[in-house]
Amino acid sequence: MISNPDMNNPILIGGLPGIGDIGRIVAQLFIDSSESSLFAEMYSPAFPDYVFVNRDGTCHPPKYEFYAAKMGRRDFIVLTGDALPQLNDIPALHEICGKILDFILELGCKFIVTVDGVPAPHARGEIYVASTSRDLTLNMVSKGALIYSGNIIGVPGLLLGIAKYRSLKGICLLSPTSGQTVDREAAIRIYSFLMDSLDLEEEDL
Repeated sequence: MISNPDMNNPILIGGLPGIGDIGRIVAQLFIDSSESSLFAEMYSPAFPDYVFVNRDGTCHPPKYEFYAAKMGRRDFIVLTGDALPQLNDIPALHEICGKILDFILELGCKFIVTVDGVPAPHARGEIYVASTSRDLTLNMVSKGALIYSGNIIGVPGLLLGIAKYRSLKGICLLSPTSGQTVDREAAIRIYSFLMDSLDLEEEDL
């Protein structure tokens, strides 16, 4: 913990490295366009065994960062980071997701949004949704999303799946992408969709 932010019923926005780096870009867009401050960092032996070297020559191990952000009257927790656990380390994935949920529950969070890309050779700008309830899915469909069918691999999917059994609600937004390069266009599309879907003037869901 770096500080103790004062937040009311915050929504988690989880954007981590992934296909097309879409999740991390969306998280950064939230950070850049809101009143935000870094308040916590998460380190884990489940992260890869290397360090990142900064331009000044200093280094740090892989980590997740939690930002307190505010848009309108609504509070957000923005989760981002620079690495992922190995996908074949299933216990580590479950442990990390469990720790994240423990942490945000202590902060009064009841709703999560995760973001990622899905490989697609012929993406046409679609946005797909999966959620913890049929009502949430249909709500997103009414705003223009399509129902996703398939597996959501890694933290974005597992975090949502476990959240359902931890008294949290949530959605995962996915954008098709080639996955060959960073897809900023797809990330901006999801960010814009999310901004249009959230009522920033209401403090409660």
